[in-house]
Amino acid sequence: MIHETMPVGMLQCNCSIFGDESTREAVVIDPGDEIGRIQSVLRRHGLTVKWIVITHAHIDHIGAAGRLRALTGAPIYMNEADYGLVKALPDQASWLGMPEPDSTSIDVVLNDGDSLKMAGVSFEVFHTPGHTQGSVCLLLAAQNKLIAGDTLFRDSIGRTDLPGGDYGQILRSIKTKLLPLDDEISVVCGHGQATTIGRERLHNYFLRNL
Repeated sequence: MIHETMPVGMLQCNCSIFGDESTREAVVIDPGDEIGRIQSVLRRHGLTVKWIVITHAHIDHIGAAGRLRALTGAPIYMNEADYGLVKALPDQASWLGMPEPDSTSIDVVLNDGDSLKMAGVSFEVFHTPGHTQGSVCLLLAAQNKLIAGDTLFRDSIGRTDLPGGDYGQILRSIKTKLLPLDDEISVVCGHGQATTIGRERLHNYFLRNL
């Protein structure tokens, strides 16, 4: 399985591209910006985008999704609890002084427990509200990887002081959905360095009482 992660945009969101070496199908997770760099990776590996998956609808994670859909025809998958944030993308752009992104909508709703399959590899969906109400994480058990969006970071958790955030809720999401995972699971965070479930269980200040 091909996997490349690149920080994109002003806020350096970690965009992940997964591709199958046999079928050349790909999933792009959190295309927040820099569509040219994303296309360059896809071309280098000869990949065709099958899905565009959004972990949550803050502009730094979804900003280039509409453009990528227009270029590839791939549908956008996202939890519908973040639909209000999608509609507010022009406002989000204004707050940050960014250009307004291309029109974006949800083509396929992601629900807790859904499983997206690509050439035998499953992406299991965990609904993990707290950073936003529609935040999701994606577990690739066969690859020992978790795409955590902005739910869990190395030594931290997602901020909860923005619209839709809830501190108690994000801790419950992490306790019930993420901490039961094996310590060896590698965590690709929405920003910054990768980590593991085991490391965060031991060293993350916010999780000390969970």
